[in-house]
Amino acid sequence: MKHLLISPPEILFRSAIRQPGPSIDSMAFIKDGELVIINPSMRIISWNVNGVRAAHRKGLMEFIAASDADIFFIQETKAHLEQLGKEIYAPAGYKSWWNSAEKRGYSGTAFWTKKQPDEIESLGVEEFDSEGRVQVVSFGSLVLLNCYFPNSQAEGARLEYKLGFNRAVKKRGDELVDARKEVIITGDYNVAHRPIDLARPKENEKTPGYLPEERAWMDSFISGGWTDTFRMFETGPEHYTWWSYRTNARAYNVGWRIDYFCINDAAAGRIRSSEIMPDIGGSDHCPIVLDLN
Repeated sequence: MKHLLISPPEILFRSAIRQPGPSIDSMAFIKDGELVIINPSMRIISWNVNGVRAAHRKGLMEFIAASDADIFFIQETKAHLEQLGKEIYAPAGYKSWWNSAEKRGYSGTAFWTKKQPDEIESLGVEEFDSEGRVQVVSFGSLVLLNCYFPNSQAEGARLEYKLGFNRAVKKRGDELVDARKEVIITGDYNVAHRPIDLARPKENEKTPGYLPEERAWMDSFISGGWTDTFRMFETGPEHYTWWSYRTNARAYNVGWRIDYFCINDAAAGRIRSSEIMPDIGGSDHCPIVLDLN
């Protein structure tokens, strides 16, 4: 598998938003003769930025600093590392890794983290790796997949490619679970799962991102051992992560929920909260945030 090797120097950073302290390692101490183990929380943010350079001009790096996330994933970077300034690839307090598509200005994934991962890999399937669609990031027993799922495109022109990608991601996730890992698959899934997940389901039944085949795969994914963490806490409508630029849809909240944090069922007890941040601009998507123990 292709290993992704970009690691700028780390600079220590303390945010005014969250209290500093350990975010990934557990702490242990003796109290009254008893061993006490504390598993501190971890904050993970994921965002399809629709072009990292454009998002940077709209305040992306300031948002990252203010969020003080332990891990910050992005999708659809549309950039190669040599096109970026140090303020993007080496912000204070973080290291970053970039997985760009071979095609310039297209696709791509990246992430910033406060702690050095144990391992970073791509998916290991060339037809998907060539588009920079997946980063597999390991922190001990926790493994995170940062994914930019393909768009099935008009008339389903790329539907088979997308379904092949979906199967490959689930296969990798299932293999990691079988290896006793706790696994989170996040990113832009490019599908609204159920009618509640988009504003106008009837009108969009033949629209890419809501095709029957895509929804059927999402059904099989969720029923096959994976939990949509947002729906652990919120069962109501009108919660979206993407709005079309063309119709000023965001102003009227005519959107789609297509960005997810999904975790293997056995690890779902670690989730403290899973939220959408619709008030954050800078892309046609908004960030999503996951807090876990």
